Amino acid sequence: MQSINRFLYGPTPEERVRAWQAKLRSESRQLDREMRQLDIVTAKARQSVKQLATKGDVKSARILAKEVVRSNKQKDRLSVSKARLGSINTQLTQQLAMTKITGSLQKSTEIMKLSNALIKLPQISRTMREMSMEMTKAGIMGEMLEDTLELDDDEELEEEADVEVDKVLFELTNGKLGEAGTVGTELPVVEDKEEEEEAARMEQYRQQLNGLLSS
Repeated sequence: MQSINRFLYGPTPEERVRAWQAKLRSESRQLDREMRQLDIVTAKARQSVKQLATKGDVKSARILAKEVVRSNKQKDRLSVSKARLGSINTQLTQQLAMTKITGSLQKSTEIMKLSNALIKLPQISRTMREMSMEMTKAGIMGEMLEDTLELDDDEELEEEADVEVDKVLFELTNGKLGEAGTVGTELPVVEDKEEEEEAARMEQYRQQLNGLLSS
């Protein structure tokens, strides 16, 4: 009888909610993996920034520091998005409880707001669009809002990168940043046999971060 009802009327509200929650957990695990990858590459990049600053190559340090700043911003976005996934999951659990009283799923402006925010994140945009369409058909969501891309402000990024290098230089010079030079001033370059290898490592970290940020 249950299989006949499923054929005639489709999945039950409980089955729909369970399927959505499974997708949410899967996307949440994926965001966790991406954040761990960002942590690993960013830690290496920060170390390279310190080494470049030690050698007086502040220009290269600032270039790599910009990637570190972008990485930190991306991790913040992923963390917020994971929290939003968790909030939708909680809302769906509440919906499930309500179906025992009402017999059907109810419209939720909170789920709609969270879903529209998550559609903006490229990593989970496709899944959230599909879920949003399913939830709209199920009566949980109304008409979807247009999504807009959130782009980094280049000027703000430059300022934050400068601050990042300033912090590193402050640590390396025991607080005597003024004596060692500022971000806008090149420090005396220290000759090092490993200079080329360090430049190659810097480019590798920069490319790795760019790859993660553009995925």
